Amino acid sequence: MLGDTGGLRSADFQREVVSEMVRQYQQPDEHGKPQFLYHLGDIVYNHGEWEEYERQFFEPFQHYPAPIFAIPGNHDADVNPDNPAVYSSLDAFRAVFCDSSPRTVTFSGNAERKSMVQPNLYWSLITPVARIIGLYGNVTKFGKIEAEQRRWLVAELQAANRERKEKAVVLCVHHAPYSADINHGSSLEMIRFLEGVFAETGIVPDVVFSGHVHNYQRFAKDYPGGKTVPYIVAGGGGYDELHPVASLTDNRFSADNPLLDGVRLVNYCDRRHGFLKISIEKEAGGVTLKGAFYTIPEDENTGRGASVKLADEFVINL
Repeated sequence: MLGDTGGLRSADFQREVVSEMVRQYQQPDEHGKPQFLYHLGDIVYNHGEWEEYERQFFEPFQHYPAPIFAIPGNHDADVNPDNPAVYSSLDAFRAVFCDSSPRTVTFSGNAERKSMVQPNLYWSLITPVARIIGLYGNVTKFGKIEAEQRRWLVAELQAANRERKEKAVVLCVHHAPYSADINHGSSLEMIRFLEGVFAETGIVPDVVFSGHVHNYQRFAKDYPGGKTVPYIVAGGGGYDELHPVASLTDNRFSADNPLLDGVRLVNYCDRRHGFLKISIEKEAGGVTLKGAFYTIPEDENTGRGASVKLADEFVINL
């Protein structure tokens, strides 16, 4: 799982991230080979154009052997007004990920990777061990989810809750609800939206994943009844500019907002690109979700000769 892989400038970081994912696929750990990659959005910068998919997606991921699912990011949905070819928001994304059957994508450079069959821009991937609910946050910087998708999410959470003893409830949205970075910061729009839905249904997911912010952050949020939900940002997938986390002494930023109450920053990595490796397993006592964040060697203090680093690990027992 990762987000924000594209970019108009250097593709070096994206290629290194994908190369490490391929290496780990070819040398599987005790969980076996990854079944798929889940992309958290911003596949193509800056305006989701057809002509950028070959360079920013199909070529870098040409050797990744597993299927790739995705939710759109704001850049995937944006439209370039200066492009002489008229197109609508998400036309290219739909062609690549929301096809009716797998086929060669006409603007892929005849890549071997075929189009993916996903039912919608927001959709649920239902597996034997988890329901992965993917939202579409639209084009704005802090995201906005319309009433129709809100009604759908309420129904999805209710359906997921009925399977809770057997499956993890995983929620994905491109715009990060919580972030301590100096570029975007937390999306109060997303926080209000999600907390409103959680309050209405009485249901909170087991974990929330997002991208948008170009780094890795893991937050923990406490809910009534003793449940703690990890909110994880994994947006350092390849875009060459990383977003630093604000210093505690930087008085330009503050956590003095009631919407941030009960939220703790547990770990972060804002100096290296990387990806999440997620395993979800049924065990005798229930379902266990494990996560590991791996980074590629690019830290300016260690140089490119450094090894791949396991920068964070977490376990969620459900």
